[in-house]
Amino acid sequence: MPELKTRWDIFCTVVDNFGDIGVTWRLARQLVAEHSLSVRLWVDDLRAFERLCPEIDIHHAQQWQEGVEVCQWPTDWLPTGAADVVIAAFACQLPSAYMGAMAEREKPPLWINLDYLSAEDWVIGCHGLPSVKYKNVQKYFFFPGFQRGTGGLLRESGLLERRRTFQQSPEAQREFLQGLGIDRAPNAQLISLFAYENAGLASWLDVMAADLTPTHLLVPEGRILGDVARWLGVDGLVAGAVHVRAGVTVQVLPFVRQDQYDRLLWCCDFNAVRGEDSFVRAQWAGRPLLWHIYQQEDDIHLDKLDAFLALYVKGLSGPASDAISGLWRAWNAGENMSDHWLATRKHSPELQKHAEVWCLEQALQADLAAALVQFYVNWI
Repeated sequence: MPELKTRWDIFCTVVDNFGDIGVTWRLARQLVAEHSLSVRLWVDDLRAFERLCPEIDIHHAQQWQEGVEVCQWPTDWLPTGAADVVIAAFACQLPSAYMGAMAEREKPPLWINLDYLSAEDWVIGCHGLPSVKYKNVQKYFFFPGFQRGTGGLLRESGLLERRRTFQQSPEAQREFLQGLGIDRAPNAQLISLFAYENAGLASWLDVMAADLTPTHLLVPEGRILGDVARWLGVDGLVAGAVHVRAGVTVQVLPFVRQDQYDRLLWCCDFNAVRGEDSFVRAQWAGRPLLWHIYQQEDDIHLDKLDAFLALYVKGLSGPASDAISGLWRAWNAGENMSDHWLATRKHSPELQKHAEVWCLEQALQADLAAALVQFYVNWI
């Protein structure tokens, strides 16, 4: 691929705390580090961004972080020249003045709507197609995805090799966990839990508590903490808290950087994740996972969930497929998890092998950043 001397602008409105900024921050860094592009990341909520990148100064409207020019997206837009490539992340609405600047360029920019991740079949037919047009500037759909004909998934160069090396080193894992204050409970399965509020959690924790194999549950700060606290019978939970109830040790972790979260997922035997960014990173961990999909009106998110499961369970035996599918559907409906978790535990070896195979299959596709760059090369 030829070296590109181009400027890229990525616009991100923070809708769901960290999912949108998590994806765009990874993408911006990768475009700079691996494709030597000049990237401006426009963010409307620097406080949310600060959780992912503590070096951010929320009082500075313009700053450089890891080679990316990070800009506060102001309510009152100031005149700014348009870039060669403009990415509106997750269908966010660009400032009208900026759209005017795009139209005023001698050569209009490539305008991309980077959409939400989906496994639905229609995505393949829509990926790369022209969308609306503003004056002389054409917008294009760009869909991340799991199948050929989509934009693929975010995956930095060498990610899986680094993950394998880490997972093959008990000492590296122990040192990392100790750095987070985690001393793994003896003979315990290690599970991470990052989720939205869920009525099914108590039933899941109950069956874990009764299991002969103990569970060390790592819960990063987030919306699920209230449900965990109610199950423990405590008033509240803060980072650093450790509570034991029967066979479950619950430990609350502080919010960590993205690279630390990756390694946390790599350490665990099973990962419960939410949203989009964490969902993708859990797949690259090569471990069995449970996805809490973001709820949408009229339950259309359940169509997305079923579409992914239809792809994911291919190659599994019938009982293992039923176990993991039942677990995911019960979790996303807030239903009782007990029987589904017992079935999942029964088929754990098969599900573990399958998670690694799925990861390697996904890695055969071009990663999202490379696919975007190639789309631009083809466009020019």
